[in-house]
Amino acid sequence: MSKGWAVILGVSSGFGAATARELARAGHPIFGLHLDRRSTMPAVESLLAELEGYGVPVIFVNANAADDDVRGQAIAQLAEACATSGVGVQVLMHTIAFGTLRPFIAEGNAALSRRQLDMTLDVMANSLVYWTQDLVAKELLGRGGRVFAMTSSGSIAAWPAYGAVSAAKCALESHVRQLAVELAPHGITANAIMAGVTPTPALDKIPGSAELLAKALARNPSGRLTAPEDIAQAIAALVAPGLAWMTGNVLRVDGGETITG
Repeated sequence: MSKGWAVILGVSSGFGAATARELARAGHPIFGLHLDRRSTMPAVESLLAELEGYGVPVIFVNANAADDDVRGQAIAQLAEACATSGVGVQVLMHTIAFGTLRPFIAEGNAALSRRQLDMTLDVMANSLVYWTQDLVAKELLGRGGRVFAMTSSGSIAAWPAYGAVSAAKCALESHVRQLAVELAPHGITANAIMAGVTPTPALDKIPGSAELLAKALARNPSGRLTAPEDIAQAIAALVAPGLAWMTGNVLRVDGGETITG
């Protein structure tokens, strides 16, 4: 085994699942974290079996990736897997979509609270920093490594009830820039991927998601919506050694959707 582990935070659906498939197909062992209830576990188990079918080691952990104790335990498990396989971590992908969708200004308890805003920023942005810190400190992620974080056009646009998530996406992009600078001497790149509006379980939770999809489809010059597989293929390409000089960017993977809106 020569290709390094791909650590995917948010592996069970959407961008995470598609990227896990693409990287496993390319020969990367997969270490994925997800947070699923019993009702969605059959789909998770099906994905795990599919990835194992590519002949690579696969480890899934069903727990909150933003929890400090969970992160510590998971990284200890990952370290053992790296030692056993003889390869380290090559890819860290952050695609956690868990935040509070409430307006800033509303009557009574309908408005976003301090606790909800803090939680959204911590889970959807700050957790990237903590995972990267620990993987580098444990010498699991080293030269040639790639860090990817999923952002969205919500970082540059307002939408009803999306304020906390929008702030998290802005913070995430800022974290990527800072990580790019501090990881450069280690030979590790960090980039944010801005996907176009994509039909995923996370998008379904956004109020007005059907309208978002319709508007994105209408303005996309490529004539269709972005698919999770578009993102997966882009990340697989960006892992190539020849792209080690590309870091600190917000890379649009959207078929031209953003530039027409």
